[in-house]
Amino acid sequence: MKELNQHQMKYIKELGLESGKAICYSGFREGQRPGDVFPSYEEIKEDLLILQNEWKYLRLYDCDKHSEIVLEVIVKENFDFKVMLGAYIGAEANNYGCPWGGSFSEDQLEINKVTNENQIKKLIRLANQYPDIIFSLSAGNEACVDWTDHYVPVESVINYVRMIKKGAKQPVTFCENYLPWLDKLKDLVDEVDFISIHTYPVWEYKNIHEAMEYTKQNFYAVANKYPDKLVVITEAGWTTFSNGKGICPSNVSEEHQDIYYNDLITWCQEDDILTLVCEAFDEPWKGSPEAHEPEKHWGLFKVDRSPKLVMAKYKPVLI
Repeated sequence: MKELNQHQMKYIKELGLESGKAICYSGFREGQRPGDVFPSYEEIKEDLLILQNEWKYLRLYDCDKHSEIVLEVIVKENFDFKVMLGAYIGAEANNYGCPWGGSFSEDQLEINKVTNENQIKKLIRLANQYPDIIFSLSAGNEACVDWTDHYVPVESVINYVRMIKKGAKQPVTFCENYLPWLDKLKDLVDEVDFISIHTYPVWEYKNIHEAMEYTKQNFYAVANKYPDKLVVITEAGWTTFSNGKGICPSNVSEEHQDIYYNDLITWCQEDDILTLVCEAFDEPWKGSPEAHEPEKHWGLFKVDRSPKLVMAKYKPVLI
């Protein structure tokens, strides 16, 4: 493990990255949702003031109005954040195995391909517009895993990675669950500058006492398979509520989240692993309408921006 960790540190430095505290950020509040109602400049500024003293790196998932405002706020308010910026790519093929709907008409799939290419072009434009803020680029998010509702063939992802590398200078990755990297994405590995994995023990029925060891297993399964490639964790976290669908309600709470977060950060600091925690704030638009839908409750802060237990000792400087 020690030799592998030394390799990881070498690749971090070669790519101009640094290990450090990092977090996934999406600022949608009550009554807001992607593609519809976006957070305002002042709301995003409030969020970044909360986050500024604890985190250096932010991950933004797409190139929509939300991300454009975040980048604008960082520049105008002189925040010291670095951003991993992603492009959202929609379904280009049907995935009949998705339990919540991955089937589309052929016309819609063709429209999605055009939209995806435009997203990639916008990602490149923003990368060149904000070269001192955007430290890396992602060609998509969870678009190849078996259960995704926006399935994109690996060949298309490879083409998008090549487009980005041709048009922008920042290191390029693709953010995906750890499992596809072990087989399905092997042809993508040579194309990306570094591998980005997601690991969620709570979704895989692990209790809090098993969680950290399972996270390590996920990471090292990928890192050991590709020892000459940097591996970054771009999502890891613990939700605080569940409606019983997919996650046992007794396995989630603020106490569970507090344990997992602190164990995760301790391990990542000891082994110099760049990890983006999921996520900064609860997002009520996510998942089903049920109040205890797990997807709504991954935040370290509640939707009203009050801290959960894990952040109870954190005192943001709001200036």
